[in-house]
Amino acid sequence: MTQKYWFAAKPPGNGWGWGQPLTWQGSLVYAAFFILLIGGGILITPHGAHYFIAFTFTLAGLLIFICLRKGEPPGRFPSGER
Repeated sequence: MTQKYWFAAKPPGNGWGWGQPLTWQGSLVYAAFFILLIGGGILITPHGAHYFIAFTFTLAGLLIFICLRKGEPPGRFPSGER
């Protein structure tokens, strides 16, 4: 069984991490991240900026965790390219 990655690794020379989503699941994760980030900005910021900062770090950590689990290994060539 082959691994179907949700996120493409960034090409060499473009930094470390992930770029565009490769599947609908990856697109859904990115969309949910941005919707929650905007919603958190609207709903959490009035209670204090420190709450929004904590929320943002938590959300970013969750996104990185999902990308690590479901994305191509960063720092390598994307599948099939050399």
